[in-house]
Formats: sequence, structure tokens, C-alpha cells
Amino acid sequence: MPLAKPGCNSNLIPSGPASRPADNQMEKDTTVAEPNKIEGGGGGGGELPPRTDGEGGPRGRGPGRGRRNRSGSDTTEFALDDQQQELTEKVVFINRSAKVVKGGRRFNFSALVVVGDKRGKVGVGLGKAGEVADAIRKGGEMARSQMVGVSLREATIPHEVFSHYCGAKVLLRPASPGTGIIAGKTVRAVLESAGVKDVLSKSLGSKNAANVVKATLQALLSLRLREDIYAARGLAIKKVPPPQPPTAGGPEAPPVSTN
Repeated sequence: MPLAKPGCNSNLIPSGPASRPADNQMEKDTTVAEPNKIEGGGGGGGELPPRTDGEGGPRGRGPGRGRRNRSGSDTTEFALDDQQQELTEKVVFINRSAKVVKGGRRFNFSALVVVGDKRGKVGVGLGKAGEVADAIRKGGEMARSQMVGVSLREATIPHEVFSHYCGAKVLLRPASPGTGIIAGKTVRAVLESAGVKDVLSKSLGSKNAANVVKATLQALLSLRLREDIYAARGLAIKKVPPPQPPTAGGPEAPPVSTN
């Protein structure tokens, strides 16, 4: 047996070949199975099972924090059921603002939303929040609470109107049936929500979406029907009978001279 080094207790453990089977048996007994790892488990390191309570997908991601469409170029449409009325909600524009702070930048979003029932009622709302979905929800609630009625004649407007709001100027003209809505995307969103189907329009001046929408809404509010004007003045509308076709026994027309 070899001599033990000073300060070591190796002389208490035999170092011969007879001790190797016991060491191998000890290693087998102390082996612990590793937990099954799940690939792609989210922010929990991949060792925890995925969340199954239906709150936002796998563990490590909060509820409702999926990918968001922050593009405000296309008008988004939603069909809502409010007091048994189908309201059409359209997102006209989404703006993102940034505030520079010590730790970085803080973003805030604003959504311009137009809501209407396509039967003469329309409203506009501007919602602001830290998330796009919250901004759209606030804008929709504000637009539904500020809905107003406009005067329409069948599928078009009763007369020509010109309105301006700040730097935006909007011109609306009635059109014959089958013309459609001749307008840009901002003016079209307001006219479609109000229920106009045939109209000619031209946007003059500023292209700011908020000002153009408010100018269009102001133009619709300035429309008045002939019945309303006569009623305000206390006059009765005279009904002119339609012209009658000439009869066979009627007076003859005077002869036309050829000289």
C-alpha cells in the first residue's frame, strides 16, 4: 500500500482494483434522469411545459401580445352590432409618436376611426394609447358616442357644398345614380359610413387626415333638404303637377310659315 500524503485521508480508502466495481455501482445509483426539454417553450428557457389556460399562447408571452399591424395606409373595416344596428367601423389613419427619455424611446399611438350605420348617421373619433389595439378601441368608442345625423337624398347629397377645416378644404357635389363615390380614401371613409353611394368630391388644401375627415363631416352637417328649409320658414311646398301628354281632340298648333 502506498504511503499517504501529509494532510490527506487517502490511506482510509483502498486504491486497489477491488474497489472499482463498488465505485461503478455508486455512480449508477446516483444518476438522476434529466427533465425532458421542450424546444421553443418561449421565454421560460425551454424547460417548462407550454401554458394551456388559453391566455396568450406559450409561457413567457403575455395575453394578447402577438404581432400587430401598425400600418395605417389601408382602411380597416369592422362590423359591430350596437343596439341591433350594424355599425361600420373604419380605421382611417394610425400615427406613431416617440418620446426620447433617459432609458430610450417611448412610443405612443393615435388612431383616427370613423363609425357609421350607412343610413345617415356618422361619427369620428381620435383615440390615443400606448398600444395600437387600445388606441383603435378608444377611437371607436369616442366615434360611437359622437354620432350625428346628416341629410341625404336617396343615395346622394341634396345640393353642392364646400367646407373647410383648418387647412383642409373639401368640395362635394351630387351625382346621378350609378356614378359611385369619386373621392380619396379619407373622404371616402366618411361618405361610405354615412350611406352616400353617388357623389363627386375634391379635396383641396391640406392632406392631413384628421383635418380632411373633420372638413368632410362639417360639409355633411351643412346639408339641408328642401322640406327642412320650407318648414323653418313656415312655407308650404307647392306641388307642381307633371305635364300631361297632348290629346287627340286638343287645340291644333298654328301652321309654321315657310317664308
